[in-house]
Amino acid sequence: MSSTPSRPPALALVDANNFYVSCERAFAPRLEGQPVVVLSNNDGCVVARSEEVKALGVAMGAPVREIRPLIRQHRVRVFSSNRALYGDLSARLMDALGRFAPRVEVYSIDEAFLDGSGFPEDGLIEYAREMVGTVRRWLGLPVSVGIAPTKVLAKVANRIAKRRKVPGGAVALLDPDRQTEALADLRTADLWGIAGRWSAKLEALGIDTALQLREADPPWLRSAFGVVVERIARELRGVPCRALEEVAPPKRQIVASRSFGKPVTALEDLKQAVAFHVTRAAVRLRRQGSEAGGLQVFVATDPFAPGDPHYHGACTVEFPAPTADTRALIGRAVRGLAAIYRDGFCYKKAGVMLLSLSPADRRQGALFDPGDGERSRQLMAALDAVNARLGRGTLWFGTEGYQQGWAMRQAHRSPAYTTRWEELPRAG
Repeated sequence: MSSTPSRPPALALVDANNFYVSCERAFAPRLEGQPVVVLSNNDGCVVARSEEVKALGVAMGAPVREIRPLIRQHRVRVFSSNRALYGDLSARLMDALGRFAPRVEVYSIDEAFLDGSGFPEDGLIEYAREMVGTVRRWLGLPVSVGIAPTKVLAKVANRIAKRRKVPGGAVALLDPDRQTEALADLRTADLWGIAGRWSAKLEALGIDTALQLREADPPWLRSAFGVVVERIARELRGVPCRALEEVAPPKRQIVASRSFGKPVTALEDLKQAVAFHVTRAAVRLRRQGSEAGGLQVFVATDPFAPGDPHYHGACTVEFPAPTADTRALIGRAVRGLAAIYRDGFCYKKAGVMLLSLSPADRRQGALFDPGDGERSRQLMAALDAVNARLGRGTLWFGTEGYQQGWAMRQAHRSPAYTTRWEELPRAG
């Protein structure tokens, strides 16, 4: 393909269709055309639906207990969330997309923006279709592509490609007339970045469609809604306000928390759960090259359990010097947990939040604190390397426990086809 620029730069938004469901279908082709749902932690509610399930009227977030008759009636296939599988296929998807563009911004687990500058307009659609076909062949995942001058317009184009099941899976909104036509048929509530309260206020002011928002006066939008809505309107006009971010900015906080598979009452079980969450959070902390200056540990009972007393406790611990050492983080989190633990309650959830994050290469130690030191950094690097190579949980801290009876329910989890040797798919 020619690399001679012939028009203003374009962005392509690639979005995997019904990603969690598609991941399950990639290793079980017999599920194609069948109704499939994927459930949240502890198999509580629906977090992903196939098109067949959407046609049955099942809403996102629907509690499983309320749709069991429908599941039986229509023989809906039910899967527990398989985070290891979804995360690995996401990484493979992003790697595949990186072969089609010089710059890629990973926006979420199933979405990425690609730099389309340098490609002539008359070849972009064919190139996008080639990308859709390649991802399907390599990974078994269906994707849709939206091409436009800005991120907001690319989202609109992607929505059209997905909703209308466009042949080839790609739609381009580079022509002003096509943009106008698409925006006239789109409600403001369906625009990327427009929150529910904003859409209600816009509609109350007579701005019902994306086209009307595009034509609204930018200074007035800023005064009435703030800079975010103004920038959305400018992007609808084809003026880029959101640059492509190849490197995601470091998170300011890192949270690790999950509900228990069954109620927990013992302090020792809570310690194991908190240590488990600290370990996961610490890996993410080191991965982004940061250290934490403090943490918050929290526990909570089930607010919906009838007849049970309710309690929510939280404790914030500040550190004398920032650290990314899992051992230190676990020790401080467990001490915080002891301060908020109350006997006699049935706990449903526990978690940690790492706070006051700062770059590890610019740490300033405390006067009377020896700091982590090079030995600590080498130990954590070795720990992360082993778990990355041999699988998460190959090495773990004893505080996390061995049985983990509090772990979340996953009664319908499919095998971790790509991340565990013992669960690799076998040819029949």
